[in-house]
Amino acid sequence: MLKRMRNIGIMAHIDAGKTTTTERILYYTGKSHRIGEVDDGEAIMDWMVQEQQRGITIQSAATTTYWKDHQINIIDTPGHVDFTAEVERSLRVLDGAVAIFDAVRGVEPQTETVWKQACRYHVPCVGYINKMDRTGADFFYVADDVKNKLKITTAALQIPIGKESNFAGVIDLIEMKEIRWKSNSDEMEVSPIAPEREEIALKWRDKLIDSLSGVSEIITDKYLASEEIENSLIYAELRKAVINRDILPLFAGASRRNIGVQPLIDAIVSYLPAPDEIPPASALLQKKHDEFEEISVPCDPKGQLLGIVFKIQNEREAGSLCYVRIYSGILKSGIGLYNITKKKKERANRILRMHSNKSEPLDSLLAGDIGVIIGMKLAQTGDTIGSENWPVLLEKMQFPEPVISVSIEPKTTSELDKLKDVLALLSKEDPTFTIRENNETGQLVISGMGELHLDVLVTRILTEYKLSVKVGNPQVTYRESISAANEYTGTFSRVIAGKENAAALTIRVEPAKRGQGNNYVMAAKTQTGRNEIPAEILQAIERGISGSFASGIVMGYPCIDITATVTNIEYSETTATDFAYQACASMAFDEACRLASPVLLEPIMAVDLFCPHEFVGEVMSLVTQRGGQILSMNSKVDIDEVKAQAPMEKMFGFINSLRSVSQGRAGFSLVFSHFEKKPGK
Repeated sequence: MLKRMRNIGIMAHIDAGKTTTTERILYYTGKSHRIGEVDDGEAIMDWMVQEQQRGITIQSAATTTYWKDHQINIIDTPGHVDFTAEVERSLRVLDGAVAIFDAVRGVEPQTETVWKQACRYHVPCVGYINKMDRTGADFFYVADDVKNKLKITTAALQIPIGKESNFAGVIDLIEMKEIRWKSNSDEMEVSPIAPEREEIALKWRDKLIDSLSGVSEIITDKYLASEEIENSLIYAELRKAVINRDILPLFAGASRRNIGVQPLIDAIVSYLPAPDEIPPASALLQKKHDEFEEISVPCDPKGQLLGIVFKIQNEREAGSLCYVRIYSGILKSGIGLYNITKKKKERANRILRMHSNKSEPLDSLLAGDIGVIIGMKLAQTGDTIGSENWPVLLEKMQFPEPVISVSIEPKTTSELDKLKDVLALLSKEDPTFTIRENNETGQLVISGMGELHLDVLVTRILTEYKLSVKVGNPQVTYRESISAANEYTGTFSRVIAGKENAAALTIRVEPAKRGQGNNYVMAAKTQTGRNEIPAEILQAIERGISGSFASGIVMGYPCIDITATVTNIEYSETTATDFAYQACASMAFDEACRLASPVLLEPIMAVDLFCPHEFVGEVMSLVTQRGGQILSMNSKVDIDEVKAQAPMEKMFGFINSLRSVSQGRAGFSLVFSHFEKKPGK
């Protein structure tokens, strides 16, 4: 069964045709009996009301379909940068992906972002150049753009017959056949290559063999010996190259016109790996509190149960829907589970197979499969589930930091507790959405990835949860760090219920390299005289410092890029308590940082703009007026692409100014780049 399973994602820049292509895949595989259109608000995979109203994908949607005796689990991901967490957690659990490129615009900013995410998780991909029927479509330009920008060896397995309004089909470069689609029909017509296209077909087949020979010794030997290279060998060697991420095969189509989708489904089955064909999952086996051994977990239904929760979705009646990928063993409905990350027992009351927002019950999930558990109350995105007697932790997911904040409050004070509950639910669903309470004003402040991200969440609060709220103006989410090293010895002593609670320890704080993140090091002796310091005390110290990372130094913004090292612990059995050491660690860290020249950091955004040639001067001027720095400019067929960096603080309302100077014809995307010291702070 594993050999006939594919876990794939559809990824691309916004408006490249991900959901449209997914809808066609579901139709041609028989999962749906009509084609849902994004523009009509009827796409099956865009089931949220906001997705239908805005015409964009907001949440990743999962479904399962079948093609030629193969089970294909598909996740359709958002293209907008504000919802990058949905892409991140999807790619973490997928074995393969379809990267979709716009035939006019080629590699766009979010394409590069999702490609980097796929590289980080070593996800094999096939490429699909969509919208070949659009004015300005150029398959060969996009193929070069993909090769140059994504730094990957490409191999066109098809070339188009015609382009723009004359796009009629493709030439299969392995079988050397023409494939056309009858108008208003799902049928494909396969025929020999027309004489006038034989020369270009042979030229591109040679390029295919040349690309493949670069990664296959068998193909190289046959090529040099001028021997015939059988099609079966090309398929086999291509499959190996794709799984090893040595080659990105390219296909062509126009999904909206139902051209090119069936060969793409064939490619998913032929070239993307089954769950047991990818390297075993890396994991950490916990031996003691602070001792881990790195192990590999093969995809084996006979192994011990191990899986990861990659998405939480709140359902009003069922509660939390926990989307899981099983890496080893079998998960059966109704059994007890162990949340290894939280060290808590849970229960899988029911198991479901999802089809967008609909579901069907399952008795079990095998290793390699994806499904939903109902009944887990404590699970969060990234938690490892398994059995208590095998404490193995799978690699956690990395999510970008929120960069924009707004204050939010209910219109009536009686609804404050309800608002807090709703915000907690939304935060559990979305790891890039955070909530904090301003200690000085008592205001609730919510943070996210961009203006659209927060607008979508606020709209959900108003419509789904029927809460009336007032929202403040957008504010930048800053960070705090230090610019010098410092060591501080903190003491804590308090009598509670007649018992003395005392602690003392020394902490050294140092600035880490920008972007490296926070780091906690225990360098103190954990045995003083005859007394070994209990693990509970060490855990309390770690909790105290970790909590302080989040609470800031001077202005209350989260800390980043600080290394905190505990260099000494004074310990007495008679007065030592977890509470005392956690409080002492927190206070010592705060004081050490205050004396280490704290600095305020602001988020710098990578700005990618697309505009017609005649407006590029005005657009570049607009960016520099807002404190931006132009990095590069690239001219494409009908537009110019400008890459820049600018402070997030200066980019609020930028869309209105951009539309004004470009007559509404320019577009842009903002992606977090890095934090740097705010001038004058």
